[in-house]
Amino acid sequence: MPASSPTPKQRARRVVEELPDDATYEDVIARLIVVHKVERGLTQARGGVGLQSQEEVEAEFARRRAAR
Repeated sequence: MPASSPTPKQRARRVVEELPDDATYEDVIARLIVVHKVERGLTQARGGVGLQSQEEVEAEFARRRAAR
């Protein structure tokens, strides 16, 4: 039987426990935001959501360079 994914509350507890004892509230919040964004991005990538082709990325970089 596969292990179930941890709930957000369980994941948050784990993230907080991994921080050093002198972590500030700002450190906790920043780490939770990063973990959330990474997990959301991985989920989207696995589902193929929001991915760009190589050509689209190159065109975006070219557009940004031209705008400078």
